[in-house]
Parts: sequence; structure tokens; C-alpha cells
Amino acid sequence: MTYQNPLRAIWDSGRASYGGWTGSPDPVFAEWIAACGFDEVLIDQQHGAIDPNQLAALITGVMAGGAIPITRVAANDPALIGKSLDMGAQGIVIPMVNTAEEAARAVKACHYPPRGQRSMGPIRAHLTFGFELEDLESPVVIAMVETAAGLDNVDAIASTPGVDAIYVGPADLSLALGVPYDRSARTPEQAAMHAQAVAHILATCQRRGIVAGMNCPDGAIARGYVEQGFRMVTVTSDADMIPRDGMRELAAAKGQPAPG
Repeated sequence: MTYQNPLRAIWDSGRASYGGWTGSPDPVFAEWIAACGFDEVLIDQQHGAIDPNQLAALITGVMAGGAIPITRVAANDPALIGKSLDMGAQGIVIPMVNTAEEAARAVKACHYPPRGQRSMGPIRAHLTFGFELEDLESPVVIAMVETAAGLDNVDAIASTPGVDAIYVGPADLSLALGVPYDRSARTPEQAAMHAQAVAHILATCQRRGIVAGMNCPDGAIARGYVEQGFRMVTVTSDADMIPRDGMRELAAAKGQPAPG
């Protein structure tokens, strides 16, 4: 094996990876985000305004900006996962993983026989990974735990062979817990309930020897999760950066207080 997945190399070194996020279909915008210095940039095919046919250009943009391209697929579908890997994604984030069986299905979709069920056809992936089968087998597999069932089964999901990380979807997890997804709208009791669930996921990942990841809206929150022990944090997204910075600069231009 001559290729080492750079995201796995970061985690193996013991440090956290700091990621960006884009839901935009524009590869130039993806390159700008990557050029901010993020370790990885997640291309969101689940909720982003991205057509699967735009994925190759977005991956190229992320790599041109110097970051590792990973993608969240729209569903735990072998066809969607295989196509994303063929385009050169170096990590796959699978939403709404509820059971160990669903986690195993995702792992199989990321690997070729006999380990998995992925179809051979790395139309662009070989430009990144190389032509050797063991190199093409190197993407990281990241399962999202964000439902009540996923929380109940998090130990089994984390124990699934081939799962490299569990990534928390805090908004969906909030809904599953009956807690407002807006942090500022939570009561102290609701905030404690959410924090307890997150701590349980983190402790489970640490016990099972895999990476815990968290989606964050800003750097201060991301730093807090790294200090807790999370080793994959999405620092911010385009949907957070643009309105936040735009409103701040507009307020400055008008001589008004910066929005809270």
C-alpha cells in the first residue's frame, strides 16, 4: 500500500482535524473555503444545493484549495456511496445511522469484495488514491448518530468493524431528544440533557477506539468540543460564515453595533 489517507493520518497522529463545510454547487467557492486552511472540507449532498453530477468539480476545487475532500451522501445507499468514492472523496459521512446493521451496510458500500460490495470503476479516484486495490480501499467511513435509535445503539455502531468515526448531528439529535435545536432557546435542563447525550457518544467512541466528530457553527464552540476530546470538528459552514460576516460588515459600515 503506497497511499495513506491524509484524514486518517491526522487522527492517527493524535490531533484533531478542523473542517469546513459547503452546500454550494460552485467549485470556486469550495476552493475558497478549502484555502482558509481547514484540514478537510465536507461537501454536503444531503441538505446542500448540490447535484451528484457536480461532485467531481467540487472535489477538485477542495483539493485545489489544499484541503481533504469528504462528502455527506444523501442516504445510506450503496450507489450514492460508491459514486462519491469513484469521484475521489476521501471520506464518506453517512446520515441517520440507527443500527449496527446499517453501519455495516455503509462499510460494505465503501469496500470492494471480499470485504465489501463496492463495484469497481474508480473513474476519478485513481488520480488521488492510485490504481492499487488496497489504496482504493482507504477512504474513511464516518457514521452519523443523530436519532433516538442511533443514540440507543451507539455502542453497537461504534463497534462495527470498518467504522472509523461517529459524527454527531447536533440539530437532529436535539429533535430526537425533544430539545430545541437553537442552543439559545434551551432551558438549563434541556441543555444538560443534550450535553449528556453528546458526552455519552464521545465516551463510547473513546472506549471503542474510534474518532468522535461534531458539527459546529463557529470556532469557539468547535474549540470547546476539541477540549472535551472530539477529534473531528466542523468549525463552520458556508451557511454560517456568509450571513454572520455579511451582517457584521454591514453593521460596521453603518456604524451600528455588531449583531449578536
